Amino acid sequence: MILNELAQETAAQFTRAFGRPPQWLAAAPGRVNLIGEHTDYNDGFVFPMAIERYTVIAAAPNGSETVMLRSDATGDPAAVNLSQPLRPGPKGWWANYPVGVLAGFAARGVVPPGFDALTRSTVPLGGGLSSSASLEVATATLLEAVTGRTLDPVEKALLCQKAEHDYAGMPCGIMDQFIATLGQHNHALLLDCRSRHFELVPMSDPAISVLIINTNVKHELTGSEYPTRRKQCETAARLLGVPSLRDASAELLEANKAKLDEVVFRRARHVIGEIARTTRAADAARRGDWSEMGRLMDASHDSLRDDYEVSCAELDAVVEIARRLGSAGGVFGCRMTGGGFGGCAVALVQTTTVQSVMREIETGYTGRTGIKPTMFVSRPGAGATLLKG
Repeated sequence: MILNELAQETAAQFTRAFGRPPQWLAAAPGRVNLIGEHTDYNDGFVFPMAIERYTVIAAAPNGSETVMLRSDATGDPAAVNLSQPLRPGPKGWWANYPVGVLAGFAARGVVPPGFDALTRSTVPLGGGLSSSASLEVATATLLEAVTGRTLDPVEKALLCQKAEHDYAGMPCGIMDQFIATLGQHNHALLLDCRSRHFELVPMSDPAISVLIINTNVKHELTGSEYPTRRKQCETAARLLGVPSLRDASAELLEANKAKLDEVVFRRARHVIGEIARTTRAADAARRGDWSEMGRLMDASHDSLRDDYEVSCAELDAVVEIARRLGSAGGVFGCRMTGGGFGGCAVALVQTTTVQSVMREIETGYTGRTGIKPTMFVSRPGAGATLLKG
């Protein structure tokens, strides 16, 4: 579904739910990270692109001090009293994301009048394509229209990141909110997570397509894997005598191998190597060297699987099937994307072979796992936008 169609359907659903048409329509995209996984909280580089899947919020004033939030993905409406201090709800509650953004505006002295809002999204939930940042940035874009206060794009991204930290309880890096805010059509974004400097890298070659493969698996874990790896990276940096792993080299790591236990060493090896791979992949994209970019994506997956240990059998199966096709079958490279333990893989594919690649992956993956994958192709999409208001 294209963005305009999604917006029209969201507006119609809002009208049915609230008995009047929306005054505002705001949208923000999901994202796929082409390369640069688990580097963001190590002050490294990431290379995401916005996908052509969006969260759209329709809203209209309601003449009260209450924000009424509804989502088509849940039957759990939320009423937020703006005259009271805002606090997070129960862990896992979907409304924590927009409430956190409302709190970010309130902390800047910007409190909107009451309004009704309805949210729809085509960003897959739980697939590692950042449905949460899409919702946060769409909410912030809506609040800019409602309040008349336009934020600097970087401030807006950081506000949304803080909402995820403080209200959703996820200590995420800055990548997801930055690409949802700053993405441009037919460009990927090379983001320096330390300086917050970013560069839009053209990816407009029609001969190349980005294929996203959702394994439709999300392994239930203890919840400690992400913070544990973050702590392991901090430990490695401390033992190497650097502020963060961004400042370490492969040579420094190898020279100090005896100081680190084996697991911490491998975590650091992934991050240091991944930071280097990411800048090289962006350079390959600038040159249109898709074979080199694909090779770096393959190396990234191997490192995530073996050193960072965040892949899983289903992700590995998708990658193995894609690699078996190889460049002769139209696949330049394939890797897991997102936090890991399920979710999506991303492949760089010749446009003329997309349909045959999708058939081969579906047949091979379903045959191996008994699960049917969900796949879609996306051009690099646009960032947050106000569609009405």
